[in-house]
Amino acid sequence: MPQYTTSYSTHKKRPTYRHAPVGQQLPSSARRRAKKPGATYLHHTQGFGRSNRRRNMRPNKRNPYAFIAVGCAFLLFVAAVIGYTNRTVDVELNGSTVQVRINSTIEQLIDSQNIEVRAGNLLAVDDSVLTKRGGEKISVKLGKKQIENSKLSSIKLTGGEKLTVANGRDTYEEHDIKATTIQPTISFEGSGAIQYVKTWGEAGRSEVWTGKTSGKTQDRGVVKKPVNAVVACASVKPKSGKYIALTFNGAPSKYTDQILEILKEKGITATFFLSSDNASTYAGQARAIADAGCEVGLYASLGDKTGDSLRNALAKGLDAVSSATGTKTALVRSADGRMSEEQWATTMDLMGAAVSWSFDSGDWLRPGVDSVVETVTGSVSNGNVVSMTDNDETSAQTVEALPQIIDRLLADGYTFVTLDDLIATDKDLKGAIDLSQASMPKGATLPALPAQSDDDADATTE
Repeated sequence: MPQYTTSYSTHKKRPTYRHAPVGQQLPSSARRRAKKPGATYLHHTQGFGRSNRRRNMRPNKRNPYAFIAVGCAFLLFVAAVIGYTNRTVDVELNGSTVQVRINSTIEQLIDSQNIEVRAGNLLAVDDSVLTKRGGEKISVKLGKKQIENSKLSSIKLTGGEKLTVANGRDTYEEHDIKATTIQPTISFEGSGAIQYVKTWGEAGRSEVWTGKTSGKTQDRGVVKKPVNAVVACASVKPKSGKYIALTFNGAPSKYTDQILEILKEKGITATFFLSSDNASTYAGQARAIADAGCEVGLYASLGDKTGDSLRNALAKGLDAVSSATGTKTALVRSADGRMSEEQWATTMDLMGAAVSWSFDSGDWLRPGVDSVVETVTGSVSNGNVVSMTDNDETSAQTVEALPQIIDRLLADGYTFVTLDDLIATDKDLKGAIDLSQASMPKGATLPALPAQSDDDADATTE
């Protein structure tokens, strides 16, 4: 970059830049030392320095207006905030729209509308009047919810609420309560191989009141009706397609490996109901059933078991099957294909479903391979649950008949599925049954059996 020297000439002209001769340019420090005689050099204090620039700056006459503008903006902001926090909103009161300042309480709204109401009476336990107008001061509903008088001053309105204000309700004197639980009963509805809890039972209650002021005692009767349990019995009705579920009773056995191999070759799955004893004896086969993607349940000889004996047998059996297979299950099949009202009432909280069968193949009777094949293929229809066996004593013919049964039904357009998958094909049953776990809801209770009539008792005695 060229080096320049700045000076003033004797003529009153603007400063000019003079180029130093080539080769005579000096370092900046040397240039400062080498000054020509008679030349005048400018310093910062002579017009070009910072301090002089500050001295020559004129005050900005616009500054006061800027401060005024900022102040006005701030005041507008504050006014906007105050206006927003104190805005009015619409509330429906007894069917009419009224305006109220946002975050006003229900009590403030009622006071502002000058609503006149009449308090209810204070009643004795027998419904006689103890104190006229001594009951609830005012009745208020927010939507469909009844609001206690003590909360009217704390519930704030934000707009859009629906309030109903009416005369106060009658209230009862303070009283002691002697309550009696009313147990739900149980009933069955429908027909079919699949049984499950459609409606869970809820206990009811009856009460006897004794007034603390009047001293009167009054039987108030049923204050909460019980909800009776309902066990539904249903057959699967697939929404579309043709489906069938093969089920094997008494597994596992020495034939289990062969049955699983046949199912694998055919590319299908089935449901195995395991005996807790056999699951322990054939632990490897029990695990193999689950590993093959087949479904498992408990095969139980419940017989006439009742009460704690029944509950213990069922609970231990389900635990044994789950432990042996590594698969959680709440699926049960009684050996005789049915469960009584009493058995259901005692154990419904342990089961997801109890499943019998649409028809029995009869293979356990060992009628011959051809007979077994014809029984199944000639009886089956869409949505059926077929009962077959997997035990050491009777399953030799089952193993021989199984490939023929599968081939013929595949040729007829059937799809073989597990029970859980079969249930999923029915739009009414899908989602209503869980075969993997029991799901007794909170507040539900086990039902009681209907009282036995004298006629039934006499018949039993005879």
